Amino acid sequence: MTKFMNYFIFLSVLAIVPLCFASKNYGGYLYPQYYEHSCPHVQDIVKSVVSKAVSREPRMAASLLRLHFHDCFVKGCDASLLLDNGMGIVSEKGSNPNKNSARGFEVIDEIKAEIERACPCTVSCADILAIAARDSTVITGGPSWEVPLGRRDSVGASISGSNNEIPAPNNTFQTILTKFKRQGLDLVDLVALSGAHTIGDARCTTFKQRLYNQNGNGKPDPTLNQAFASQLRQQCPRSGGDQNLFFLDHTTPFSFDNVYYKNILAYDGLLNSDQVLLTKNYASMQLVKQYAENNGLFFDHFAKSMVKMGNLFPLTGEKGEIRKNCRRVNSY
Repeated sequence: MTKFMNYFIFLSVLAIVPLCFASKNYGGYLYPQYYEHSCPHVQDIVKSVVSKAVSREPRMAASLLRLHFHDCFVKGCDASLLLDNGMGIVSEKGSNPNKNSARGFEVIDEIKAEIERACPCTVSCADILAIAARDSTVITGGPSWEVPLGRRDSVGASISGSNNEIPAPNNTFQTILTKFKRQGLDLVDLVALSGAHTIGDARCTTFKQRLYNQNGNGKPDPTLNQAFASQLRQQCPRSGGDQNLFFLDHTTPFSFDNVYYKNILAYDGLLNSDQVLLTKNYASMQLVKQYAENNGLFFDHFAKSMVKMGNLFPLTGEKGEIRKNCRRVNSY
Protein backbone atom coordinates (compact mmCIF):
# COMPACT_ATOMS: atom_id res chain seq x y z
CA MET A 1 0.00 0.00 0.00
CA THR A 2 2.88 2.35 0.87
CA LYS A 3 4.55 1.70 -2.48
CA PHE A 4 1.28 2.44 -4.26
CA MET A 5 0.81 5.73 -2.41
CA ASN A 6 4.38 6.80 -3.18
CA TYR A 7 3.84 6.03 -6.86
CA PHE A 8 0.56 7.98 -6.82
CA ILE A 9 2.29 10.99 -5.24
CA PHE A 10 5.05 10.78 -7.86
CA LEU A 11 2.50 10.89 -10.68
CA SER A 12 0.70 13.80 -9.04
CA VAL A 13 3.93 15.80 -8.81
CA LEU A 14 4.66 15.14 -12.47
CA ALA A 15 1.25 16.50 -13.36
CA ILE A 16 1.97 19.90 -11.85
CA VAL A 17 5.70 20.34 -12.55
CA PRO A 18 6.36 22.39 -15.72
CA LEU A 19 7.55 19.97 -18.37
CA CYS A 20 10.37 22.06 -19.85
CA PHE A 21 11.82 18.94 -21.35
CA ALA A 22 8.63 17.92 -23.09
CA SER A 23 8.47 18.14 -26.86
CA LYS A 24 5.39 19.93 -28.11
CA ASN A 25 4.24 20.66 -31.63
CA TYR A 26 3.67 24.40 -31.81
CA GLY A 27 3.28 24.60 -35.55
CA GLY A 28 5.82 25.55 -38.18
CA TYR A 29 5.42 29.31 -38.57
CA LEU A 30 5.62 32.51 -36.56
CA TYR A 31 2.76 34.89 -35.77
CA PRO A 32 2.30 37.79 -33.33
CA GLN A 33 -0.53 36.17 -31.34
CA TYR A 34 1.45 33.02 -30.56
CA TYR A 35 1.33 33.53 -26.76
CA GLU A 36 -2.14 35.08 -26.64
CA HIS A 37 -3.50 32.25 -24.51
CA SER A 38 -0.41 30.53 -23.09
CA CYS A 39 1.29 33.71 -21.80
CA PRO A 40 -0.90 36.74 -22.49
CA HIS A 41 1.28 39.21 -20.57
CA VAL A 42 4.62 38.29 -22.11
CA GLN A 43 5.00 41.51 -24.09
CA ASP A 44 4.10 43.64 -21.07
CA ILE A 45 6.74 41.86 -19.01
CA VAL A 46 9.45 42.35 -21.62
CA LYS A 47 8.56 46.01 -22.11
CA SER A 48 8.62 46.69 -18.38
CA VAL A 49 12.05 45.16 -17.81
CA VAL A 50 13.56 46.74 -20.93
CA SER A 51 12.16 50.16 -19.98
CA LYS A 52 13.72 49.97 -16.52
CA ALA A 53 17.04 48.76 -17.91
CA VAL A 54 17.24 51.57 -20.49
CA SER A 55 16.21 54.11 -17.85
CA ARG A 56 19.13 52.97 -15.70
CA GLU A 57 21.54 52.93 -18.64
CA PRO A 58 20.48 54.49 -21.97
CA ARG A 59 23.19 52.55 -23.80
CA MET A 60 21.35 49.31 -23.02
CA ALA A 61 18.77 49.89 -25.78
CA ALA A 62 21.45 49.54 -28.45
CA SER A 63 23.00 46.56 -26.67
CA LEU A 64 19.72 44.62 -26.63
CA LEU A 65 19.02 45.47 -30.25
CA ARG A 66 22.49 44.26 -31.20
CA LEU A 67 22.00 40.93 -29.39
CA HIS A 68 19.09 40.12 -31.71
CA PHE A 69 21.21 40.96 -34.79
CA HIS A 70 24.15 38.87 -33.66
CA ASP A 71 21.90 35.97 -32.74
CA CYS A 72 19.98 35.89 -36.02
CA PHE A 73 23.07 35.99 -38.24
CA VAL A 74 24.35 32.72 -36.71
CA LYS A 75 22.19 29.65 -37.36
CA GLY A 76 19.08 31.81 -37.43
CA CYS A 77 17.15 33.47 -34.59
CA ASP A 78 17.49 30.69 -32.01
CA ALA A 79 19.10 32.33 -28.94
CA SER A 80 22.33 30.42 -29.55
CA LEU A 81 24.22 33.60 -28.64
CA LEU A 82 22.90 33.43 -25.07
CA LEU A 83 24.44 30.04 -24.27
CA ASP A 84 27.43 29.98 -21.93
CA ASN A 85 30.33 27.54 -22.20
CA GLY A 86 29.59 24.06 -20.91
CA MET A 87 28.17 20.65 -21.82
CA GLY A 88 30.27 20.59 -24.98
CA ILE A 89 29.12 24.06 -26.01
CA VAL A 90 31.69 26.68 -26.99
CA SER A 91 29.88 29.96 -26.44
CA GLU A 92 29.44 32.48 -29.23
CA LYS A 93 30.11 35.13 -26.59
CA GLY A 94 33.81 34.46 -27.10
CA SER A 95 33.80 35.16 -30.85
CA ASN A 96 35.54 38.18 -32.33
CA PRO A 97 32.29 40.16 -32.91
CA ASN A 98 31.06 39.47 -29.36
CA LYS A 99 34.08 39.25 -27.04
CA ASN A 100 34.32 42.32 -24.80
CA SER A 101 31.47 43.77 -26.84
CA ALA A 102 28.15 41.91 -26.65
CA ARG A 103 26.26 42.91 -23.51
CA GLY A 104 22.80 42.98 -22.00
CA PHE A 105 22.72 39.31 -21.03
CA GLU A 106 21.72 40.14 -17.46
CA VAL A 107 18.69 42.05 -18.74
CA ILE A 108 17.62 39.00 -20.76
CA ASP A 109 18.10 36.88 -17.63
CA GLU A 110 15.84 39.24 -15.69
CA ILE A 111 13.16 39.11 -18.38
CA LYS A 112 13.34 35.33 -18.54
CA ALA A 113 13.06 34.98 -14.75
CA GLU A 114 9.92 37.13 -14.63
CA ILE A 115 8.35 35.28 -17.53
CA GLU A 116 9.16 31.91 -15.97
CA ARG A 117 7.31 32.99 -12.84
CA ALA A 118 4.28 33.98 -14.89
CA CYS A 119 4.34 31.29 -17.59
CA PRO A 120 6.77 28.46 -16.81
CA CYS A 121 8.42 26.71 -19.75
CA THR A 122 6.38 28.59 -22.32
CA VAL A 123 8.28 31.50 -23.85
CA SER A 124 11.54 30.96 -25.72
CA CYS A 125 14.66 33.02 -25.18
CA ALA A 126 14.74 33.62 -28.94
CA ASP A 127 11.34 35.29 -28.78
CA ILE A 128 12.45 37.36 -25.79
CA LEU A 129 15.38 38.68 -27.85
CA ALA A 130 13.05 39.61 -30.71
CA ILE A 131 10.58 41.46 -28.48
CA ALA A 132 13.35 43.21 -26.53
CA ALA A 133 14.89 44.46 -29.78
CA ARG A 134 11.56 45.96 -30.86
CA ASP A 135 10.97 47.55 -27.45
CA SER A 136 14.49 49.00 -27.36
CA THR A 137 13.82 50.64 -30.71
CA VAL A 138 10.48 52.11 -29.62
CA ILE A 139 11.76 53.36 -26.26
CA THR A 140 14.46 55.40 -28.00
CA GLY A 141 11.98 56.99 -30.40
CA GLY A 142 12.05 54.52 -33.28
CA PRO A 143 9.29 52.66 -35.11
CA SER A 144 7.19 49.84 -33.73
CA TRP A 145 6.14 46.63 -35.42
CA GLU A 146 4.29 43.43 -34.62
CA VAL A 147 6.84 40.78 -33.72
CA PRO A 148 6.07 37.35 -35.17
CA LEU A 149 6.52 34.80 -32.37
CA GLY A 150 6.82 31.07 -31.89
CA ARG A 151 10.56 30.53 -32.13
CA ARG A 152 12.19 27.80 -30.11
CA ASP A 153 15.69 27.78 -28.64
CA SER A 154 18.70 25.95 -30.02
CA VAL A 155 20.55 23.30 -28.04
CA GLY A 156 23.91 24.31 -29.48
CA ALA A 157 26.04 27.26 -30.53
CA SER A 158 28.46 28.01 -33.36
CA ILE A 159 31.49 30.14 -32.55
CA SER A 160 32.79 29.60 -36.09
CA GLY A 161 29.50 30.88 -37.48
CA SER A 162 29.71 33.89 -35.20
CA ASN A 163 33.25 34.63 -36.36
CA ASN A 164 32.44 34.23 -40.04
CA GLU A 165 28.83 35.29 -40.63
CA ILE A 166 28.42 38.51 -38.66
CA PRO A 167 29.47 41.57 -40.71
CA ALA A 168 32.58 43.25 -39.30
CA PRO A 169 33.20 47.01 -39.04
CA ASN A 170 36.16 46.80 -41.39
CA ASN A 171 34.63 44.52 -44.01
CA THR A 172 34.36 45.82 -47.55
CA PHE A 173 30.94 46.77 -48.85
CA GLN A 174 30.81 43.68 -51.05
CA THR A 175 31.73 41.38 -48.16
CA ILE A 176 29.01 42.88 -45.98
CA LEU A 177 26.43 42.58 -48.75
CA THR A 178 27.47 38.97 -49.38
CA LYS A 179 27.00 38.14 -45.70
CA PHE A 180 23.53 39.70 -45.80
CA LYS A 181 22.61 37.79 -48.96
CA ARG A 182 23.70 34.51 -47.38
CA GLN A 183 20.98 35.16 -44.81
CA GLY A 184 18.37 35.88 -47.47
CA LEU A 185 18.58 39.62 -46.87
CA ASP A 186 19.05 42.16 -49.66
CA LEU A 187 20.64 45.57 -50.18
CA VAL A 188 17.62 47.46 -48.81
CA ASP A 189 17.80 45.34 -45.65
CA LEU A 190 21.52 46.10 -45.37
CA VAL A 191 21.12 49.87 -45.58
CA ALA A 192 17.97 49.98 -43.44
CA LEU A 193 19.28 47.70 -40.69
CA SER A 194 22.56 49.60 -40.58
CA GLY A 195 20.40 52.43 -39.30
CA ALA A 196 20.44 50.69 -35.92
CA HIS A 197 23.75 52.52 -35.53
CA THR A 198 21.72 55.63 -34.85
CA ILE A 199 22.06 54.56 -31.19
CA GLY A 200 24.87 52.90 -29.29
CA ASP A 201 28.64 52.99 -29.11
CA ALA A 202 31.68 51.51 -30.80
CA ARG A 203 35.14 50.86 -29.39
CA CYS A 204 38.20 52.72 -30.65
CA THR A 205 39.66 49.47 -31.97
CA THR A 206 36.77 49.07 -34.44
CA PHE A 207 37.64 52.21 -36.40
CA LYS A 208 41.23 53.07 -35.42
CA GLN A 209 42.64 52.12 -38.82
CA ARG A 210 40.49 54.86 -40.40
CA LEU A 211 42.35 57.44 -38.34
CA TYR A 212 45.89 56.32 -39.04
CA ASN A 213 46.30 53.59 -41.63
CA GLN A 214 43.19 52.91 -43.70
CA ASN A 215 44.82 51.43 -46.79
CA GLY A 216 48.05 50.20 -45.27
CA ASN A 217 49.85 53.34 -46.40
CA GLY A 218 50.05 55.09 -43.05
CA LYS A 219 47.42 57.64 -44.07
CA PRO A 220 43.90 58.27 -42.70
CA ASP A 221 40.75 57.30 -44.53
CA PRO A 222 40.06 59.96 -47.17
CA THR A 223 36.31 59.32 -46.84
CA LEU A 224 36.35 60.41 -43.18
CA ASN A 225 35.71 64.08 -42.43
CA GLN A 226 39.11 65.20 -41.19
CA ALA A 227 37.69 67.63 -38.62
CA PHE A 228 35.70 64.72 -37.18
CA ALA A 229 38.78 62.50 -37.38
CA SER A 230 40.78 65.06 -35.41
CA GLN A 231 38.20 64.95 -32.62
CA LEU A 232 38.29 61.15 -32.58
CA ARG A 233 42.08 61.02 -32.32
CA GLN A 234 41.95 62.82 -28.98
CA GLN A 235 40.47 59.72 -27.33
CA CYS A 236 41.54 57.10 -29.86
CA PRO A 237 45.33 57.43 -30.07
CA ARG A 238 47.55 55.53 -32.45
CA SER A 239 48.67 53.35 -29.55
CA GLY A 240 46.36 52.34 -26.70
CA GLY A 241 42.81 53.35 -25.89
CA ASP A 242 41.36 50.43 -27.82
CA GLN A 243 38.41 49.96 -25.46
CA ASN A 244 37.43 53.64 -25.32
CA LEU A 245 33.83 54.14 -26.39
CA PHE A 246 32.49 56.54 -29.01
CA PHE A 247 28.94 57.30 -30.08
CA LEU A 248 28.02 55.73 -33.41
CA ASP A 249 25.87 58.81 -34.01
CA HIS A 250 27.70 61.68 -32.34
CA THR A 251 24.82 64.10 -33.00
CA THR A 252 21.79 62.38 -31.41
CA PRO A 253 23.35 59.30 -29.75
CA PHE A 254 20.33 58.26 -27.67
CA SER A 255 17.58 58.98 -30.20
CA PHE A 256 16.50 56.47 -32.81
CA ASP A 257 16.27 58.70 -35.89
CA ASN A 258 17.67 59.26 -39.37
CA VAL A 259 20.55 61.51 -38.27
CA TYR A 260 22.84 58.50 -38.73
CA TYR A 261 22.34 58.83 -42.49
CA LYS A 262 22.85 62.59 -42.37
CA ASN A 263 26.17 61.95 -40.65
CA ILE A 264 27.17 59.58 -43.43
CA LEU A 265 26.38 62.23 -46.03
CA ALA A 266 28.68 64.59 -44.10
CA TYR A 267 31.38 61.87 -44.10
CA ASP A 268 30.96 61.54 -40.35
CA GLY A 269 30.19 57.82 -40.41
CA LEU A 270 32.16 56.34 -37.52
CA LEU A 271 32.76 52.84 -38.85
CA ASN A 272 34.07 51.89 -42.25
CA SER A 273 30.94 49.73 -42.62
CA ASP A 274 28.85 52.89 -42.17
CA GLN A 275 30.66 55.13 -44.64
CA VAL A 276 30.90 52.55 -47.44
CA LEU A 277 27.11 52.69 -47.73
CA LEU A 278 27.68 56.05 -49.39
CA THR A 279 30.95 55.58 -51.22
CA LYS A 280 31.02 52.05 -52.65
CA ASN A 281 27.63 51.35 -54.21
CA TYR A 282 25.27 53.59 -56.18
CA ALA A 283 22.05 51.90 -55.03
CA SER A 284 23.03 52.05 -51.36
CA MET A 285 24.10 55.69 -51.80
CA GLN A 286 20.62 56.52 -53.09
CA LEU A 287 19.02 54.81 -50.10
CA VAL A 288 21.28 56.71 -47.69
CA LYS A 289 20.13 59.96 -49.30
CA GLN A 290 16.47 58.94 -49.20
CA TYR A 291 16.61 57.93 -45.54
CA ALA A 292 18.45 61.15 -44.64
CA GLU A 293 15.66 63.14 -46.26
CA ASN A 294 12.71 61.03 -45.12
CA ASN A 295 12.66 59.71 -41.56
CA GLY A 296 9.31 58.02 -42.16
CA LEU A 297 10.70 56.01 -45.06
CA PHE A 298 13.65 54.89 -42.94
CA PHE A 299 11.33 53.84 -40.11
CA ASP A 300 9.09 51.91 -42.51
CA HIS A 301 11.98 50.06 -44.14
CA PHE A 302 13.70 49.39 -40.82
CA ALA A 303 10.60 47.83 -39.28
CA LYS A 304 10.01 45.61 -42.32
CA SER A 305 13.65 44.53 -42.40
CA MET A 306 13.59 43.71 -38.69
CA VAL A 307 10.62 41.40 -39.21
CA LYS A 308 12.40 39.83 -42.17
CA MET A 309 15.59 39.33 -40.18
CA GLY A 310 13.64 37.96 -37.23
CA ASN A 311 12.26 35.26 -39.50
CA LEU A 312 15.69 33.88 -40.38
CA PHE A 313 15.67 30.10 -40.01
CA PRO A 314 13.63 29.90 -36.78
CA LEU A 315 13.32 26.61 -34.93
CA THR A 316 9.65 25.69 -34.73
CA GLY A 317 7.47 22.64 -34.17
CA GLU A 318 9.46 19.98 -32.34
CA LYS A 319 12.88 21.43 -33.14
CA GLY A 320 14.96 22.83 -30.32
CA GLU A 321 13.43 23.46 -26.91
CA ILE A 322 12.08 26.16 -24.62
CA ARG A 323 15.03 26.85 -22.33
CA LYS A 324 14.24 27.39 -18.68
CA ASN A 325 17.49 29.33 -18.31
CA CYS A 326 18.67 31.23 -21.38
CA ARG A 327 22.32 30.57 -20.57
CA ARG A 328 22.16 26.78 -20.75
CA VAL A 329 20.24 23.96 -22.37
CA ASN A 330 17.67 22.16 -20.28
CA SER A 331 19.73 18.97 -20.04
CA TYR A 332 22.62 20.86 -18.40
